[in-house]
Amino acid sequence: MFSIVDDDTLMKVAASLGNEEAVKIVEILKNSGEITDDQIANKTGIRLNTVRKILYNLYSHSLVSLRRTRDEKTGWFIFHWKLQPNQLEGFILSQKRRVLEKLVTRLEYEKNHDFYYCYTPGCKRIPFEDAVELVFRCPICNKPLVHYDNTKIIEILNQKIEQLRKELGE
Repeated sequence: MFSIVDDDTLMKVAASLGNEEAVKIVEILKNSGEITDDQIANKTGIRLNTVRKILYNLYSHSLVSLRRTRDEKTGWFIFHWKLQPNQLEGFILSQKRRVLEKLVTRLEYEKNHDFYYCYTPGCKRIPFEDAVELVFRCPICNKPLVHYDNTKIIEILNQKIEQLRKELGE
């Protein structure tokens, strides 16, 4: 299996878990060994509570590690953070598996339902069972509902599922 971890991927994951602030924090972590949340806040100019929130989010996905020490003078805990790029590949793979499950569920739904649509932008496709109850009238615009061919959606879902299965080696 190929390695999917590079700087660009790392930054995309940071952005998906946070925002541009998360990207700045990951950039600092990437170029540091172990660093405290105070030091990160000072280097980035991001408020300390925001830095901590982002770090805990990264920690909950095992993308950073945490070591806790106690300040001898104040008795307060000091948190030392370190990036764990070796965990990034596992995180990405688990996200891909989640997406794959959702796509398979959606594919089954598309295959097992017959849809009707009024072809008015902003209105939704309606499964046959609901269309019958609505006497084939759109509940939003009241136009007649006509059969909707979802073959293209099924094709695209099949392609995406196949692509993800290849990436996951399944």
